[in-house]
Amino acid sequence: MSKVLIIEDEVAIADLEKDYLELSGFEVEIETNGTTGLARGLTEDFDMFILDLMLPGMDGFEICKQIRQKKNTPILMVSAKKDDIDKIRGLGLGADDYITKPFSPSELVARVKAHLARYERLIGSNMVENEIIEIRGLKIDKTARRVWVGGEERQFTTKEFDLLTFLAQNPNHVFTKEELFNKIWDMESVGDIATVTVHIKKIREKIEFNTAKPQYIETIWGVGYRFKV
Repeated sequence: MSKVLIIEDEVAIADLEKDYLELSGFEVEIETNGTTGLARGLTEDFDMFILDLMLPGMDGFEICKQIRQKKNTPILMVSAKKDDIDKIRGLGLGADDYITKPFSPSELVARVKAHLARYERLIGSNMVENEIIEIRGLKIDKTARRVWVGGEERQFTTKEFDLLTFLAQNPNHVFTKEELFNKIWDMESVGDIATVTVHIKKIREKIEFNTAKPQYIETIWGVGYRFKV
């Protein structure tokens, strides 16, 4: 049985959506606050999210953004806002669909079924999930080549990303500057290994809370660098 989370502060609307979905065979949970709705969405397993835009605690746009950073679960936005700009923003943040109030409950059920069927087909076709490295608030998406620190995305150059990823994939291993230079820059004798030091400094500025006391990339004096776990 597919499980749906409705995040909607208008209780009458949420109950109506719940009734129609349950009659169609879905298991449904309701949250009326944006903050608690997001917390459940990130920590519990749901097959679909029905998300209002105007919510106490946190609006639907921010909830959509944070859920999409962690999960590919279908998201259907529901709002009284009919402006195209809101639809464009919602879909741009990763929502799969957008429906405006008032709407037919049967239309809502039809859209939920359609998106769940599509998602299940994608999963069933052996869709390859992105390869993710997560260590103490640092998230590296190797497939998309994106990095988040504490949920906030940071921008990296190609070599910065390659160097960070290599170290994170080989935790607690001490690498000399020469080894890192040869591995990342793929040069045996051409170039200056000082570029490794420069890139480590730039990476630390982006991922460390205190560059003077790094929690991720540690300097082993006289030897090189180590990624701590």
